[in-house]
Parts: sequence; C-alpha cells; structure tokens
Amino acid sequence: MQSYHKELWMNVAERMGFVNITRDVELALAESGIREGLCLVNAMHITASVFINDDEAGLHSDYKRWLEELAPHKPLSRYRHNMTGEDNGDAHHKRQIMGREVVVAVTDGQLHFGPWEQIFYGEFDGRRQKRLLIKIIGE
Repeated sequence: MQSYHKELWMNVAERMGFVNITRDVELALAESGIREGLCLVNAMHITASVFINDDEAGLHSDYKRWLEELAPHKPLSRYRHNMTGEDNGDAHHKRQIMGREVVVAVTDGQLHFGPWEQIFYGEFDGRRQKRLLIKIIGE
C-alpha cells in the first residue's frame, strides 16, 4: 500500500465563503500515482470545513443564509466562547454542521464521484491563512 499527502493553504477574504477545491484534489491524486484506494480531505482548522455538494451559486447562497440563521455571528454575546476574547463562536458551530472532512473512493486513478459532486472548502472565520490536508492511500 502507498501513502501520499499534500497540504493546501486557503485565505478567503470574506468571513464566510466556499471554494471549489476539486481540481486541487484531482491534481494531488495524479501526483500520488495511486490508482485504487481512498482520498481524505480535511480542514486542519476548527472554524473551517470540507464538504461535497453541487457547484451551484444559488445553493451556496442558500447555505450561507441557512448557516447564518442557525448560528448567527451577532450578537457576539450569544456565545460563551466569545467571552474569551474571540468573536468566532458562530464559526465553530457552522463548522460542526458542515463537517470536518470528506473521504472519496479512488477508482482507476480518478475520484469516484456521483453526479454533480464536487469538493468544497468552507470558511466561517476568514481573512487569514488556514491549512487543508489531502491524504491518499491505496495502490
């Protein structure tokens, strides 16, 4: 069995945003030389997410509105976490909802997706660099 890893760095200018990283993951898979196995992609930060869904602007807008309704940023006093001097209590909740990582099967050297599936980085406390890990295992 082979193992390969690569780190990506993201810096989203807005507080909340989604970035399609499918092509970056496909490039890492090609670099790995692995043809059959599993590919893990995870956010290495507690206020960011990795998830799979459709690359459709209306859906992304809906996610932003829905997440803000579930865990609004303001008032900051809403979250006890913010009493530590932070202002990102909402971002921790949004990450929990959207998830930490995805695992995609690798078949014949390709990510084995269903129709319309793409991999996204979700940022909920942006304006600074954050790291993602791509880990691929297989043969």
